Amino acid sequence: MSASIDITLPEDQLEGTSATLLAWLVKPGERVTRDQPVAELETDKVTMEVAAPADGIVTALLVKEGDEIQPGMVLGSIGSAEEATTAEIGKSELAAATQASAPAAHTTNADSEMLLSPAVRRLVRDHQIDLNGIAGSGKAGRVTKSDLLAHIASQPKADSLIQAPAAAKIADATPAPAAPPAVEPMPRAVETTASAGSTLRPHNSMRKQIAQHMVESLLHTAPHVTSVFELDMSAIQRHRNANNKAFEAQGVKLSFTSYFIAAVVKALQAVPEVNSRFHGDALEMFHDANIGIGTALGNDGLVVPVIHKAQELSLFGIARRLQELTDAAYSNKLKPADMRGGTFTISNHGVSGSLLAAPIIINQPQVAILGIGKMQKRVVVEDINGVDAMVIRPMCYLTLSIDHRALDGYQTNKFLSIVVDTLHNWS
Repeated sequence: MSASIDITLPEDQLEGTSATLLAWLVKPGERVTRDQPVAELETDKVTMEVAAPADGIVTALLVKEGDEIQPGMVLGSIGSAEEATTAEIGKSELAAATQASAPAAHTTNADSEMLLSPAVRRLVRDHQIDLNGIAGSGKAGRVTKSDLLAHIASQPKADSLIQAPAAAKIADATPAPAAPPAVEPMPRAVETTASAGSTLRPHNSMRKQIAQHMVESLLHTAPHVTSVFELDMSAIQRHRNANNKAFEAQGVKLSFTSYFIAAVVKALQAVPEVNSRFHGDALEMFHDANIGIGTALGNDGLVVPVIHKAQELSLFGIARRLQELTDAAYSNKLKPADMRGGTFTISNHGVSGSLLAAPIIINQPQVAILGIGKMQKRVVVEDINGVDAMVIRPMCYLTLSIDHRALDGYQTNKFLSIVVDTLHNWS
């Protein structure tokens, strides 16, 4: 290699409005191979790795952990083995600052000698774990996620918070600038006691971007209107009970959400205006039904993986792809491509007990989002042989929040009617 090669984030890889450098996985002077992960980034939607563009020696790291990253930005450089002996490494002030600001958990002997997975590195940062005290159960003594979870579970719960001394509340403390703490604050969701009656948990990048996206959608872009329908889930409940074991035999979980996705696809084909994007001079209606599924990640926020071309999938195909995406979301293995191209979003908020949510903020630049409430047995009145009768049915509320610039009540109610009729008469 005769010249240095830049380490960059390709223009088409950044998913989300911005990214933050979570951690460097290499150091200046370290030998790397092509496609080896060298940095870990966090966007508002996923955590992703940046790979080395070629074999060589890391000669410079040009951004610090916690810095914001833009597509195409040069993050560092890789040169030949000869270049590693030049003054470039020693004179790189930013590289030195990066090493000086790295948390103690990043510089343990165990961490420098083992190849840690992103999930393990994240747990190390979040919980400020010293890997020297943990015996790895993985290959060649490698510390695994299970090892860390077991270690965390064995610790007293109070250890998860950094408690301020009673005699030195943050409001009154004046720390000496020349004496940094032994363990620096972590960049992700580390809770600290602000006073005797409160706890501070810094926002991670995902939470910040979600907040910005929600405010932009509701207050600056789309006038939101919500329509509410009620659904009798008896038919899909019967179908699921009859087919659940057959799906499980093939390794696929048949969830109620799969039925809703299938019904939404039918409704989008009948009312294409809902599967669209609003422009100042036209409504762009998409041919493919790319259905995003809102997936909560606890305190970290939520992501919206997308089932692409759902109109081409059977119920089994939908259920299988849904399971793949949700499993990837919970294990932090979603790829940027899994999050792109959504044309319509479903928020199944009922899984956590919510009966009704309105408005559900539209996932821009889409024009509508479906909300699914909790299934609950309720007494309803039905006409049985010409006589009104009170019966018990498994019911839930469906809401469609729309961008009123693009849609009116006609399209909204037609769409919901098709979804409800499809599910009510499922066979």
